[in-house]
Amino acid sequence: MATASAEPALITSAHVSSDGLQSYFGYSTDTGLIHAHIVFMVIAWIFVLPLGLALSIARSRIAIPVHCIFAIANALGLLTGTIYNNRTPDLYPNNAHHKLGWWITWIFITQAIMGLVGLISSRSSGQGSVKEEQTSSAYIPISVEAMAQLQRIHSTQTESEPRLFSGDSGQGTERASSSLKSDSLLPTKEHPDGQLGERPDDSTADLEFAELLEHQEGGNQHTPFTLIRYLMRYFPTIISRRMRRISELLYDIIDRLLLPLGFVTFSTGVVTYGGIFRGGHVFNGLAHFTKGGIFVWYGFLTLGRWMGCFADFGWAWNVKPSRALVGARKASVPSAEFVESFVIFLYGVTNVFLEHLAAWGGAWTAQDLEHVSISVMFFGGGLCGMLIESKGLRDLLNSSIMKSRSPYQMPPSWNHDADDPSSWNPPRTYKFSMNPLPGLIILLLGLMMSSHHQSSMVSTMVHKQWGMLLVGFALARAVTYLIMYLSPPSSLFPSRPPSELVSSFCLISGGLIFMASNKDTVAVMEAYALDAMFVFTVTMGLTAFIMAWSMLVVGVKGWATRRTAVR
Repeated sequence: MATASAEPALITSAHVSSDGLQSYFGYSTDTGLIHAHIVFMVIAWIFVLPLGLALSIARSRIAIPVHCIFAIANALGLLTGTIYNNRTPDLYPNNAHHKLGWWITWIFITQAIMGLVGLISSRSSGQGSVKEEQTSSAYIPISVEAMAQLQRIHSTQTESEPRLFSGDSGQGTERASSSLKSDSLLPTKEHPDGQLGERPDDSTADLEFAELLEHQEGGNQHTPFTLIRYLMRYFPTIISRRMRRISELLYDIIDRLLLPLGFVTFSTGVVTYGGIFRGGHVFNGLAHFTKGGIFVWYGFLTLGRWMGCFADFGWAWNVKPSRALVGARKASVPSAEFVESFVIFLYGVTNVFLEHLAAWGGAWTAQDLEHVSISVMFFGGGLCGMLIESKGLRDLLNSSIMKSRSPYQMPPSWNHDADDPSSWNPPRTYKFSMNPLPGLIILLLGLMMSSHHQSSMVSTMVHKQWGMLLVGFALARAVTYLIMYLSPPSSLFPSRPPSELVSSFCLISGGLIFMASNKDTVAVMEAYALDAMFVFTVTMGLTAFIMAWSMLVVGVKGWATRRTAVR
């Protein structure tokens, strides 16, 4: 496709894909709209949403206004993106970004509806557990002033109006009748225990609160508070407690999946905006984005372990809490090293059959065999790592010394008093998992990729960069195990070894450069005369900022958790 003669031919080739199609990046019409779309989505998904999710997990009342800000920013992003799409030709037909964007928006809307359902049903039933009450507090804040005003009105009505028997003929004839709002406990024929049978006592305050809000709106019968009052009255008969628990579980699951889904949507947005991964190039791009993305999230997991996010699982380089302290479910979670080994094993099992997709039906090349060999290494290394984490296997490996403990197998000359009884106690290192296999596998992968031959010098240098960063992770993890071996953790609190900060930095930055090392991105770099150091420096700065923002978000979650616990 021809462009203006003022543009260099080198840049023109970057604007056009390998199929001769122009990209949105090189399209010069309505650039303000697409830039506004990018800005709004960055604000919504990178800055606002993580704060909202952290506050929601902490069951904080501040989560609702933060989610509202996210909804507004996301809506503005959708609006600008939709207008831009209507004003420009479809330069990337059938792209995944548009579909994923709408899917994830509907998922967020579904979660908001589930939150509203959980709020109304749990408050209207009046029989929710403490957990349900804490959960409902995360959905909507009720100001102290409004509750105080409700209490004053209720106390005034109680003192000024006489209590009526529930069998009185005037019950329910007037809207302001005290029979509707009275909590009289006088026995009647219908209710000999003195309890009102129309609705639970705890829900009365919620109904009165809705009536108060409706009264403040001028008594209009068609206000939204009329609907709220109706739902509070009849929701307990519509949704069972089991359905509410399922709704709460799905709400929490979506809370934890929104960020990974947002990461995938952002990645497809970069692909669509740049016009890359068309035709057969999609396999190379998919491989680099998927594997690089896994290392990015592996880095976030490592950073989370350092911050203490998984201390209740025993993953924060701390002593694993007992079943009595954290419950049976969390106590049964395997070690972090087992999970790492399992992911490595799963990658090796599945990737053996995926390395030849780009040239399916063609001859196998030496590069294909290299990639398959790496998959076999992942398969064997992950399996070995899982076996190391097996307590049963480790007990079996101690059989050679344990059999000597049996009095029936003791030699006649063995002196019971000669050995210290404490010598039969397990070593302190048995209480903590030190599994070098995940680090070893990634070390070997980094060494292989750093010397992996590519078609151009830029591509070779980019591969060497993320390969050496993975080597840096492995060395930092080795330092962590050395520290833990010399001084095993003895506290439930996170140990926070400083070497794990280096590990997470290397994983996140290495994963991002891994994603950028695909053929199409390298071709764009060469077209714009960018060297490998440009990608390296930009990635280092971005990684440092992301880590700082992650620490701040987790700190806000801790503050909100303490603030909620005080109530």
